[in-house]
Amino acid sequence: QVQLVESGGGLVQPGGSLRLSCAASGNIFSIKDMGWYRQAPGKQRELVAGISDGGSTSYADSVKGRFTISGDGARNTVYLQMNTLKPEDTAVYYCKLRIMIWGNGWNDYWGQGTQVTVSS
Repeated sequence: QVQLVESGGGLVQPGGSLRLSCAASGNIFSIKDMGWYRQAPGKQRELVAGISDGGSTSYADSVKGRFTISGDGARNTVYLQMNTLKPEDTAVYYCKLRIMIWGNGWNDYWGQGTQVTVSS
């Protein structure tokens, strides 16, 4: 079994910063890709940022230059540093990791979601 635990969300004023963390634990053999998604009320879930096991990163146009994704393989943790936050960044943020557990193939696992609210 694998568990993903997210932390770091909260309420912040426009222009502020937050750092999200997502830590995976369990019978993990390897992690291939890690990503952050978000879902605002009434909208579909969208990819915000991704990072491959080789370190390549990608970002949604709306967050380029403001958000930075990073991974710590030793801790099975992915981070999302969010700067210059805007009200339109308000959403529930989810991490997703592609993980191989011992004796199984690759599967996607999701975090429980953490609320980010940007408001004055």
